[in-house]
Amino acid sequence: MMDLTFFKGKRVFLTGHTGFKGSWMCRILENYGAVLTGYSLAPPTEPNLFSLADVKTRMNSVIGDVRDFGKLKHIFDEAQPEIVIHMAAQPIVREGYRCPRETYETNVMGTVNLMECVRQSSSVKSVLNVTTDKVYLNREWPWGYRENEMLDGFDPYSNSKSCSELVTHSYANSFFGQQNIAVSTARAGNVIGGGDFAPDRIIPDCVRAQKQKQTIVLRNPHSVRPYQHVLEPLMAYLMITQRQFEDRRLAGWYNVGPEERDCVSTGQLADMFCQYWGEGASWITEYETDAPHEASFLRLDSSKLRAVFSWKPRWSIRDAVALTCAWSKIWLNGGSVTDEMDQEIQKYLDDNL
Repeated sequence: MMDLTFFKGKRVFLTGHTGFKGSWMCRILENYGAVLTGYSLAPPTEPNLFSLADVKTRMNSVIGDVRDFGKLKHIFDEAQPEIVIHMAAQPIVREGYRCPRETYETNVMGTVNLMECVRQSSSVKSVLNVTTDKVYLNREWPWGYRENEMLDGFDPYSNSKSCSELVTHSYANSFFGQQNIAVSTARAGNVIGGGDFAPDRIIPDCVRAQKQKQTIVLRNPHSVRPYQHVLEPLMAYLMITQRQFEDRRLAGWYNVGPEERDCVSTGQLADMFCQYWGEGASWITEYETDAPHEASFLRLDSSKLRAVFSWKPRWSIRDAVALTCAWSKIWLNGGSVTDEMDQEIQKYLDDNL
């Protein structure tokens, strides 16, 4: 599918590098010799993967807000990137309900600010905006959404990412074609993996419960989501940025989701976690009477990505849960999480041979 040695010596600008997915992305790009500049708010949790992954010393890490256009452009112009990957976002549905204005400012105007930096640059050749599977108007269909479906997320987080998609489309149509800049968006499903400490996410909640020797509590065990290991979408993002760098005709809008069999309910996911964790792990349900709206059913159709790039997911949801449990136990026992990350990255690449 791809050759990560392509990134050796490439100047890459990554927003959101201090987050869960961003930290894994930093580890991959650094391992393969990219000249990496990251721009993001400070790590959002304590503990956090950015610190645990030991990536800061091998990159130019800048703490900044994508809403601050002046600072963003200054750092961007200094970096003179060839490749831009936009992952900075307010990523939590419930936080979007609590702070809608800030969510829109970050997810929409943050995208506008970055696209303006690209528009005014002479160095950029390949841009990827990472959005979400929640950008679609969710009709609770049992089949997967395709890239030509209507964009209209329900809640502030989902809707702001729909808007981020439209901003990207507009800049691509209005400016980037004439500038020979390849730009794509990637709409990924729910990711799991070692080092996610975010609130209001099922697997981090499961790990926290085990750390505290408590029973796992699920809000809605029947919600179905397209779960996948974090390396699945990250490797797809890198594949898209590389391939469109080499042939800008490949730029477009792509779903990045798991096999249909890996779209499971929250209860099924928790069952798998308890199985692989062992030690008597169990869960119960505590329904919320005043919970904000969240879709109960969501799947992605990734046939376009498969057709264009001959891509397919490599790890099942069971593989993903097993690896997440292994990473988390190494962390809890004081082992080397960086060694585990590197081993998982290499295993993923070996499984693609």
